Amino acid sequence: MSLNILISVGLGILLGYFVLPPSISGATDIVIDAGLMILLFFVGIDIGRHQDVFEKIKVIGFKILLIPFAIISGSLIGGIVGGVILDIPVKYASAVGSGMGWYTLSSILLSNHSTEISTLAFLSNVVREIIALITIPLVAKYIGKYEAIAPAGATAMDTSLPVIASSTDSEISIIAFITGVICTISVPIILPLILNL
Repeated sequence: MSLNILISVGLGILLGYFVLPPSISGATDIVIDAGLMILLFFVGIDIGRHQDVFEKIKVIGFKILLIPFAIISGSLIGGIVGGVILDIPVKYASAVGSGMGWYTLSSILLSNHSTEISTLAFLSNVVREIIALITIPLVAKYIGKYEAIAPAGATAMDTSLPVIASSTDSEISIIAFITGVICTISVPIILPLILNL
């Protein structure tokens, strides 16, 4: 699975760079949105077929919130560690980490503060999403199913959800979706708070 994702991303980069004219590549957003909706639709069908999953989620209860809390904390700490290594102020480094894969919003929110940090937020969160898509199957296989949610961050509810679903099971897919929603909601709250410190 990881190899297929890596090959697909690589072929897409080559096709976009060398083959597609700008007039066609400008329409990729529509194709991406349509493809994502189709993938999410089929993930929803798979989740709906396993009705016992919702009972299992009830049994887990509020402990389910530990996963997004751990991902948010890990993203902030990872940003700070990266900032120390790259000699970036802690404020900006943690703000970049708080993007949790949501590269469009984090880069826009940081653009008023610094063009360089905004660009860094965009690139690091795009790379996080690509790494997540490649590593989720490996994490699910060799480390654990719950842990496979972590690389995705905010994208666990959309672009990474089909990969999580195919690498784990319906129960994890629901938890991943909930985690992605919580992480996504937290980005526009945490990032401005960090910037105002």
